[in-house]
Amino acid sequence: MFRERVRRVILPPAQENIDKLEKVIKEGNYYGAQQMYKSTSARYVSAERYSDALNVLQSGACLQLDKAQITCGAELSLLFAETLAKAKVSYDEDTLDRVRKIYKKFPRLSVPQHLDLADDDDLQKLSEAIAAAKTRVEGCSSFLKAAIKWSAEFGAHRYGSPELHDMLADYMYSESPEVDIGKVSFHFVRGRNPKKFASALVNFMGKCYPGEDDLAIVRAILMYLSLGNLRDANKLMDEVKMEVELKNLNFPSSELTQFVNYLLLTYLMKLQRSSMAFDVEILSRGLEISSR
Repeated sequence: MFRERVRRVILPPAQENIDKLEKVIKEGNYYGAQQMYKSTSARYVSAERYSDALNVLQSGACLQLDKAQITCGAELSLLFAETLAKAKVSYDEDTLDRVRKIYKKFPRLSVPQHLDLADDDDLQKLSEAIAAAKTRVEGCSSFLKAAIKWSAEFGAHRYGSPELHDMLADYMYSESPEVDIGKVSFHFVRGRNPKKFASALVNFMGKCYPGEDDLAIVRAILMYLSLGNLRDANKLMDEVKMEVELKNLNFPSSELTQFVNYLLLTYLMKLQRSSMAFDVEILSRGLEISSR
């Protein structure tokens, strides 16, 4: 107990370490700084000075990502999210904004296009770009998944913060060299942006194999319905049809899309009937009370 008290006393304010470590970053010693960020934040956590630990980790993650040190930045980002849970920090807008600031530091770089794949140098460039993209997506995904887990446990929606799901879906879709639309859809349906989801689906329709376009749309609708979100299921379908029309594309007409259109109509009719039945019940109760 005495040693713990002494340790708490001798630990300097977080800003002193933040300033010192920033100088190490500016000198280009990214690996050395990484080890110091991890050890310094760990000492603050051991002393239960979680706010200081979070400040150090946020600063380090942002600086490393600014310097394109993706692996280092992603590691500190993940530690930041895990420390939120360890410290039992309540989910609120201020903390969400801190997560968002780190997220925005993850770079967005396009894979080189129009390369001559018969040329060894171009092939090497493409291979390196794809590997770098995968590293960025994996690092950002690990960070945001940990943040979603924290948000679900400490005050957000039971599925986690919709804003965080939207961030993850958007980054996975825009930055993955090989998009897994199923994984992307999983997060979009737990977010609050069916319009952006619709844009992603329409964009995917132009890249996927024949016969996959209708499957992607139907799966998205069914995922919304499985969560009891009829509103966004309908909105997604409307947005997809609108965007397809604006881009002069053909909406995939198949037995699957016809089925899901009927399904949405059935859900809507059922909801309207339930609402009418509820209104009738309320009215009848009111008449009973007034007649007494």
